[in-house]
This record gives sequence, structure tokens and C-alpha cells, in this order.
Amino acid sequence: MTRLQRAAEEYLAIRRGLGYLLRDQGHALRHFIVFCERKRAAVVTCDLAVQWAVSANASSARAAWRLQVVRAFARHHHIADPRTEIPSANLLSGVYHRRAPYPFTDSEVAALLRTARQLPPGTGLRPQTYATLFGLLAATGIRVGEALALDRADIDWEMGLLVIRRGKFGKARVVPIHNSTTGRLQRYEAERDRVHQTPRTPAFFVSESGGRLPYRTVSAMFRKVRESLHIRPPAGSRYPRLHDLRHRFAVTTLIRWYRNGEDVGRRSPVLSTYLGHTSPAHTYWYLSAVPELLCLATKRLESGGSRHEN
Repeated sequence: MTRLQRAAEEYLAIRRGLGYLLRDQGHALRHFIVFCERKRAAVVTCDLAVQWAVSANASSARAAWRLQVVRAFARHHHIADPRTEIPSANLLSGVYHRRAPYPFTDSEVAALLRTARQLPPGTGLRPQTYATLFGLLAATGIRVGEALALDRADIDWEMGLLVIRRGKFGKARVVPIHNSTTGRLQRYEAERDRVHQTPRTPAFFVSESGGRLPYRTVSAMFRKVRESLHIRPPAGSRYPRLHDLRHRFAVTTLIRWYRNGEDVGRRSPVLSTYLGHTSPAHTYWYLSAVPELLCLATKRLESGGSRHEN
């Protein structure tokens, strides 16, 4: 391991010890270190950082994000190696446009789960694992990483609760689940324990070999299932991501509240807490991102607000 590689891994370990997951940032930083080594560079410089940030035809927003990844590492590493150059925060300008969620329909979700149940091998655990995992994401809106981090002890069967111990930014929370969701998880648990009678990991969701499911493997399997369904996104949009199941849960919840005439402003903080958002503003973002929600909110304002407000 080179000096830069060791420094990068130590930096990531420190940040993760503080509760930051840094999944995408860690992957990007390692790519940057490889880039430096190909250039035979032992020191981080602004020129190297910019070259890497704009490589591979990166968009302006992506390049700016990449540069911030290097900048954060450089600020840390400068203490150990004063030769390290720290890129200016404004060296590359890029505006991040949060991507509108893909509007999964009920029939598409049903088809997604049905196709997952048909994954090979038919006698193995994979079909049950992915159908249950995708179903849990759609039914609860928890993050993919939170679901994969669930351990067997993190499910309270009697109370119907999921204990999210490693949420975003290290925040823990308790997520109530419906009886039907509890029943589906119990059926998966029984099948998992039948296939793997001697556990290799405390993880709830496991791979064919019995280990904890890696995020990249799950993402690849989702793309495989999605492609087999021939889902075509609206014009100008990208293909749906696994994370869009979380968006769908938030959107359908808000739409149901509006249609039922409930006080959305008062209930939104509850949804924010349930989803693990750091601020209700992240939940309100859906009002502008989803046309149907914006329309419902506008109609509510024009009619004088919720009938429950006094």
C-alpha cells in the first residue's frame, strides 16, 4: 500500500468513525488515488485534483462534487504532509440539481417483486432475499443501506418495529412496520434459517453464500430485474433507481394525506422522523419535485387550507 493509499484509508476510517458512511465519497477518493499513482504523483496538487475531477466527460456538477471530495481529503492530509495543495472551494463551479424521483406505479412495484421471485436459482435463497428486500424498501421507505445493515436482533417481532442503528449521519431511529410486512419478514427469516442453519453473520438479509449482502451486488441485481421489465422513464428522465422506492413511499404518503384532507403541515415532521430526514425541508422538497403533489398543495392553499385547521 502506497503512502497516499494509506493516508486515504486512514482518513475514511476516521470520518466513518464519526458516523459518516461516505460510500460514494470513499469510492471516488480511491479512484482519485489510483489516478495520482498512474501519474506517478506522490503529492496531491490542485492541478491533479482538477484533471481528475473533469475526467471521463464529467458534468460540471459532477466535477465540482469530485473536487470537493479531494478538497476534504487534502485539508486533512495537509497536516501530515504540508506539501499537499488544498483546492479552492470555488475552483470549479457546478450546480447540483436534485433528481426528480421516478414515479413507480403500484403495478410496476408488483412486477418488480414478481420478477425478483423468479431469479435463479429457483431452489436457492436469492429469489426470496431480493423479493423481500425490495418489498421492505417499498413498504417502509427506509434507505437501501439501512436495510442491508439490519441485523437479526434489530427486528422486534412482538411490537412490529425495525431498529435502524446505522442511519444517515449515524442517526438511529425506530421504524414501525405493518403486520403484513412483519409476516413477510418472518417467512423470509424461516427460509433463510432453513438454507443457512449455521449463521455466518448477524445480518438479517444474506447472500447465497450466507454473508451480508453488499450494496453493489444489490444495485446490480436491481438493474437486472428492472431491465427485464423494460421500464421506460418519461422523456428527459433517467432510469429508475432502487432509491426511488423510498421516494415513492414518501410521495404516496403525502398524496394520501392531501386527498384525505389531513393537516399535512402538522404531520410532515412525523414523516420526516420516520424517514430519518435531518430536516422537514427534505420532506417538503417532494412538493416541488412531484407535479401531483404541487397541484394538491396549491388546491389546498386556494381552498383556505386543511379543513382540520382552526
